[in-house]
Amino acid sequence: MTRNLTTIGFDADDTLWQNERFFRLTQERFAGLLEDYVDGAQLAERLLAAERRNLGHYGFGIKGFTLSMIETAIEVTDGQVPASVISELIAAGQEMLRHPIELLPHAREAVAEIAESHRVLLITKGDLLDQERKLAQSGLGDLFDGVEIVSAKTPEVYAGIFARHGTGAEAAMMVGNLLRSDVKPAIEAGGWGVYVPHHLTWEVENDAPPEDAPRFRAIEDLGGLAALVAEIG
Repeated sequence: MTRNLTTIGFDADDTLWQNERFFRLTQERFAGLLEDYVDGAQLAERLLAAERRNLGHYGFGIKGFTLSMIETAIEVTDGQVPASVISELIAAGQEMLRHPIELLPHAREAVAEIAESHRVLLITKGDLLDQERKLAQSGLGDLFDGVEIVSAKTPEVYAGIFARHGTGAEAAMMVGNLLRSDVKPAIEAGGWGVYVPHHLTWEVENDAPPEDAPRFRAIEDLGGLAALVAEIG
């Protein structure tokens, strides 16, 4: 009897461990450094615009975020930003790159349980060195049959990953907190997409759930994943 699922892919940031929370804390620090030049709401808008502009140059991750903060600081001060502020922003980015990993509830148990019966993959985007650091510190590395750190998550990327590491997208499931990056493109590739919400989501990744898609599912947290996988078969 052919199984419906052979391969389960897991997103990393804000699915298995905390991530966006540290960006928000650093952004608050950024606002404090520039409060004499611009109000917080306007600064947030300018930073978000810079991040969107720079995705094609820097990709996703802390390094691109830090460079976008520096660029925004120069813009909103008409080039008058003190060197001490630039230094503070670089230090803030470096602190983010050193921050200890905090696993989310049920992360280890979910991956370990699914790994007993299915091929499990870590599929994440962002800076290569930072993602490798986080995976090593998480203690989850030995549970995965494969790790893919990609620059973007598209249907074509998912199709290629599930073909290389599994039996194709139709027998695969992607689990993550981002509808735009983790869920929708996996479904478009022919697989299942499981949404595990996180209370913080970067504005660039906001999207509506694909409620009409037959292969869309949502669970409250990773504690419900094993039962869902067993139900699909």
